[in-house]
Amino acid sequence: MSCKIIYFEKVFTATREIINTYKSVDMEVNYWVDLNDEKREQAIREANYLITASYPITRELLEKAPNVKLIQKTGSGVDNIDLKAAAEFGIHVASTPGANSNSVVELTIGMIISLYRKLHVLDRLTKNGEWKMWEYRTTMFEMNGKTHGVIGIGNIGKKVAQLSKAFGTNVIYYDVNRLSTEEEKELGITYVTFDNLLSQSDIISLHIPLIPETRNLISDKELSLMKSTAILVNVARGNIIDEQALAESLKCNRLLGAALDTWAAEPINSDNPLLQLDNVLATPHIAGGTRDVLETVLRLSFENIRKVEAGSIADNLVKVVSKSV
Repeated sequence: MSCKIIYFEKVFTATREIINTYKSVDMEVNYWVDLNDEKREQAIREANYLITASYPITRELLEKAPNVKLIQKTGSGVDNIDLKAAAEFGIHVASTPGANSNSVVELTIGMIISLYRKLHVLDRLTKNGEWKMWEYRTTMFEMNGKTHGVIGIGNIGKKVAQLSKAFGTNVIYYDVNRLSTEEEKELGITYVTFDNLLSQSDIISLHIPLIPETRNLISDKELSLMKSTAILVNVARGNIIDEQALAESLKCNRLLGAALDTWAAEPINSDNPLLQLDNVLATPHIAGGTRDVLETVLRLSFENIRKVEAGSIADNLVKVVSKSV
């Protein structure tokens, strides 16, 4: 008897080919985007496994899924999954921590360079026939010699620090859990307070989860502490930054620029004021979105499903909070 799986994200031919490579013959995969309302009701009622990247796995959805054994996240952040509901229904949740870290790290550095060299602006102007060989040189910078403030020194934050240092930066960091002196020395980075990081950094990048304590962590007060020549890069979660406050700071040139891959509302609203600014580099949540990552997270996902089907425990289970009594 086959186990039934729902894959919730948008799919393309290449996605289906990768899934067919890693699924077993006894696995039946239903693609959520292919199903009408009636077939969705049937699929969720019969499903044993749910695979999601960003699609919301809500209490309402889980109430209709009596046979689900595992929710598999193809990524690390699980803020799109109702963990409390999953715990109440006895459903395990697993993630793929670290699988997309290289992709996120590379995009972080790429965004810094793109902002500093105005690549997103100059690409558009050049394609429109405008030859701006000299006009932007006085507002373009190198990473070398700059202070890079890393907020969040987990797996991604550490790799960002190492790669940034290769470009000649001085790296400082803030995290609620400070590293040991030995690890700081090994990485060549310096711990500072949150406010000091904001005021000292030329480059600030965010590598923290979205939890109640980090929602709108960067707002008016924090933006006012930053240098007018600073750039801000967010490849974490959109709601960590107060977007309205950021837009106001960028409009009046209190910051040099910002690169945003994640947004408070996704897909982003077309009337978001940040989209109108040349000193904003905007991308649609693609930091962890390479072919390399997709192959890795789907392979790990189907390996986990096979483990559960064989009676074993899935790898990288996420701790869920049980209902209070």
